[in-house]
Amino acid sequence: MLPFKLVYHPDYDLNFGDHVFPSQKYRLVYERLRAESFAGSADFVQPEAAPEEDLLLVHDRDWVERLANGTLSFYDILKLEVPYSRQMVKAFFLAAGGTTLAARLALRDGCGYNIGGGFHHAFPGHGEGFCAINDVAVAIRRLKKEGLIERAMVVDCDVHQGNGTAAIFEGDESVFTLSIHQFNNYPAEKPPSNIDINLEDEVGDEEYLERLRAAFVPALSEFQPQLLIYVAGADPYYQDQLGGLALTLEGLKARDHLVLGTALLNKVPVAITLAGGYAVDVNDTVTIHVNTAKIAKEVLERVGWKGR
Repeated sequence: MLPFKLVYHPDYDLNFGDHVFPSQKYRLVYERLRAESFAGSADFVQPEAAPEEDLLLVHDRDWVERLANGTLSFYDILKLEVPYSRQMVKAFFLAAGGTTLAARLALRDGCGYNIGGGFHHAFPGHGEGFCAINDVAVAIRRLKKEGLIERAMVVDCDVHQGNGTAAIFEGDESVFTLSIHQFNNYPAEKPPSNIDINLEDEVGDEEYLERLRAAFVPALSEFQPQLLIYVAGADPYYQDQLGGLALTLEGLKARDHLVLGTALLNKVPVAITLAGGYAVDVNDTVTIHVNTAKIAKEVLERVGWKGR
């Protein structure tokens, strides 16, 4: 049995159909983890959809209601860049519940892995860039409201800057946001995170890891969060269709070791979300996400977990 839980729901599929976002990847990750005997039935837990009360900790009521009742405008859907469906909405609400559950489990076990989530482009009153609900922000606000944490840190390693997350927590001294991303890429407007590591095109493993380490390690030490949410995007990969960085599979594994190892060695629990991944071969995206789970197991077993 794994030392942490994998959070998954069969309805995570956003029902995008023939789209650059492979919304079937969540099922494929689940199936790969089972097929490789990395995880058994007892290692998975199924989330419930985040209730409206939780969504409203982050999002405007009007946005949540229009999502739920299917009254988005043409402009809303154009900004989202995905086809609207009831299944899409259900999947976003489930992802928010899943990241919240993964965060709760992380406080208990040291790590929680949501096979979904990381929708960091969602703002309080609108969605964009394939993201309608900011599950990362919902999880942090829910746990803070319950008094389970006072300080949280978001380490966003998607190839695209986490603009929605940065905007939501702007001025909130209890949440530290760090984003490492390709600068000449979506989104065009990048609200400031606490730390933005703006990378030039075609940056590879060595520079990426050096830049991330130099910013992340001292920030973690100084801020001392009680929870870290790791947005473990697969799209810095050199064969990603929507990315322009040049990380290899080994470089991405080293990234995971850096983030997870540093946090857990400092007794900071980590909730993992998947975010983007648009490799030419979807199996590469699945491999990157599966590797993150394997590294989480390796690191957690190495450092042990007795909590803070």
